[in-house]
Amino acid sequence: MTIRPFLALGLGAAALAGCTTTAALPPTDVIRYHLGDPIPRGTIAVEPLSGGAPASLEFKTYAAAVQTELLKAGYSVPAQGAMPDFVATVGFTRTSREGPPRQSPVSIGIGGGGYSGGWRGGGVGLGGGVSFPIGKRRPTELLVAELAVTIKRRVDQSPIWEGKAQGISDLKRADEQAGRLAHALFTGFPGQSGRTISVR
Repeated sequence: MTIRPFLALGLGAAALAGCTTTAALPPTDVIRYHLGDPIPRGTIAVEPLSGGAPASLEFKTYAAAVQTELLKAGYSVPAQGAMPDFVATVGFTRTSREGPPRQSPVSIGIGGGGYSGGWRGGGVGLGGGVSFPIGKRRPTELLVAELAVTIKRRVDQSPIWEGKAQGISDLKRADEQAGRLAHALFTGFPGQSGRTISVR
């Protein structure tokens, strides 16, 4: 019996349109597959997908995040030189996209009791209570990342669990994305098979 292939996790334009700030980021979409039987525990090693490029610094970041969650889920690291009971293969993709524009922080303030005759804290006081921005609206930069993990028995390479997480983050906080995806992926491990959930 084999585990069904992953379903595609969509990233709609509406989700991207809502990403004007880090606080407004949409939740991470997660889907898991397994056979419904209790998932066995034991020692486990984290490896890149077969046929992939040599382990990079970026892969090591994702692998470390996955290993952290596996240890929380009840697995353990094999002793030095010992063969693991299970292998977790890790694959990921990262692409940057242009998000909705954000306004330049420079603005002219109108308010505070009459014309001051010059700049004062980035604005001119002209009475009233209105401010308006100057300059062009700048596009935000978003990181779209996907993490896929398959847990297999080492002896016969048969899969016992598969999962995929997909999320969006601010490009300035890209270093946090690996941990965010791994945490979402293993939330409620092993999870309900075939059901897509959203994890904040």
